[in-house]
Amino acid sequence: MVRKNGWMIATLSATLVLGACDQAEQKTAPHEKQEAHAEHEGHASHTGADQLERTTSPTVAPSFLKETDSSIQTIYLSVAKHQDLLEKMPCYCGCGESAGHTSNYDCFIADQTQSGETTWTTHGITCGTCLDIAAQSIVAYQQGTPIKQIRDDIDAIYSKMDVAPTPTPAL
Repeated sequence: MVRKNGWMIATLSATLVLGACDQAEQKTAPHEKQEAHAEHEGHASHTGADQLERTTSPTVAPSFLKETDSSIQTIYLSVAKHQDLLEKMPCYCGCGESAGHTSNYDCFIADQTQSGETTWTTHGITCGTCLDIAAQSIVAYQQGTPIKQIRDDIDAIYSKMDVAPTPTPAL
């Protein structure tokens, strides 16, 4: 179990480098990344192209992930396991205004029924901000960081991007 969690943390941490909005942004230095995200104006167009796919369970990945990097697949399946955490984390990509999202969780999962059927959205794979917030939150949570501290850290990092966060309730 420890080995599996260590691998997941390493994979999710790697996503912080790999999960950028486009190839040019992936090549920017970390201090330049915030500027690149702040200038990212195309996110509103993501909502029109978002695809939904329902699976029988949150452990069954949607088929649209087959063509993505394994770290993105890991994040999606980890999001499904951390609904309570990610519903408390805002997203700073503009999806609150453009897609009506209320948290980072909404960037990956549109709906989940009591029977476990899960409706996934492609929204999360289209922007590094969504992926980064999810990965950072999950890794910090697995390392024992309290949810309030994770939220404060996310707000401190991303509030500088001059993008309105999702209307996630305060903790």
